[in-house]
Amino acid sequence: MAFNELNEEEKRVIINKGTERAFTGKFWDHHESGIYTCRQCNAELFPSDTKFDSGTGWPSFDDTVSNAVKELPDADGRRVEIVCANCGGHLGHVFKGEGMTSKSTRHCVNSISLDFKAK
Repeated sequence: MAFNELNEEEKRVIINKGTERAFTGKFWDHHESGIYTCRQCNAELFPSDTKFDSGTGWPSFDDTVSNAVKELPDADGRRVEIVCANCGGHLGHVFKGEGMTSKSTRHCVNSISLDFKAK
């Protein structure tokens, strides 16, 4: 499987499971209609109509494209990591039960892990 070439900062987050600083990513305050895709493999991950403002400084989504995102126990033992189901690239973490949306789910994603296709 051929992946997109990643720069050093993208590798730090997507491959080495890093985190970008809050309120710095290109998609945290992005409001176009379309679909958010994996920066590493272009798989469709999050429809734009599932994005909401969580106030955290990272793009937040209350749902995913079916079977596009895998949940894994995080190395810290407290959180649940989310990765692209297609390539395994690190996306961020998922939090449940916060009540921010009717689905009470927040996929907290690093902008650097995403690309976007406008409708």
